[in-house]
Amino acid sequence: MRIAIPCEDARGLDSYVSMHFGRARYFVIADVVDGRIVNVEVVQLPFDEHVPGQIPRFLQSLGVDTILAYGVGMRARMFFESMGIRVITGAYGRVRDVLESFLRGTLVLDVDWEKKEGFGKHHGHCDHHML
Repeated sequence: MRIAIPCEDARGLDSYVSMHFGRARYFVIADVVDGRIVNVEVVQLPFDEHVPGQIPRFLQSLGVDTILAYGVGMRARMFFESMGIRVITGAYGRVRDVLESFLRGTLVLDVDWEKKEGFGKHHGHCDHHML
């Protein structure tokens, strides 16, 4: 499994999950084999501005099959889903904690992320709870 997590800066596992997927400049990419993290890297988007579908295509080109994020717009989620990439929204906190709790099956998600300031109706609806 190859997991991408949008983060606030380039500190990798010590960074925090970016609250807005489309505004993140950095992503932690974690390779997981048999439930264990075997490699972690930080990638910076190769573009400053993006058009719809550009970030999903970029992450797909890196072999990502799972996204752990806080807020992801409906259009981006549709792009990912059409590519066979699983999107889990509502993840928040330090990247290391999010990744480790996801792998343990104890990740607690903010199911009300879309109701928070700055998200509104244009981000669509998602009903993830705990994984």
